[in-house]
Amino acid sequence: MSKVIVRNGNVDGALRTMKQKNARDGLLKKVRERQEGYKKPGVKRREKKEEGIKNTRKRQRENY
Repeated sequence: MSKVIVRNGNVDGALRTMKQKNARDGLLKKVRERQEGYKKPGVKRREKKEEGIKNTRKRQRENY
């Protein structure tokens, strides 16, 4: 669980920081995976491979 300190009553800034921390930790992704239920190992492997390809293409686009 991520913790954020609200300073000077700046709730909006604390919310933004909290969302960024959760995104980096992959918290929302883990919750969605649990909701979907059991996946076969082959399905997990395929999804992981597709995600890696997608991320590689995204990084290549950013570099050019």
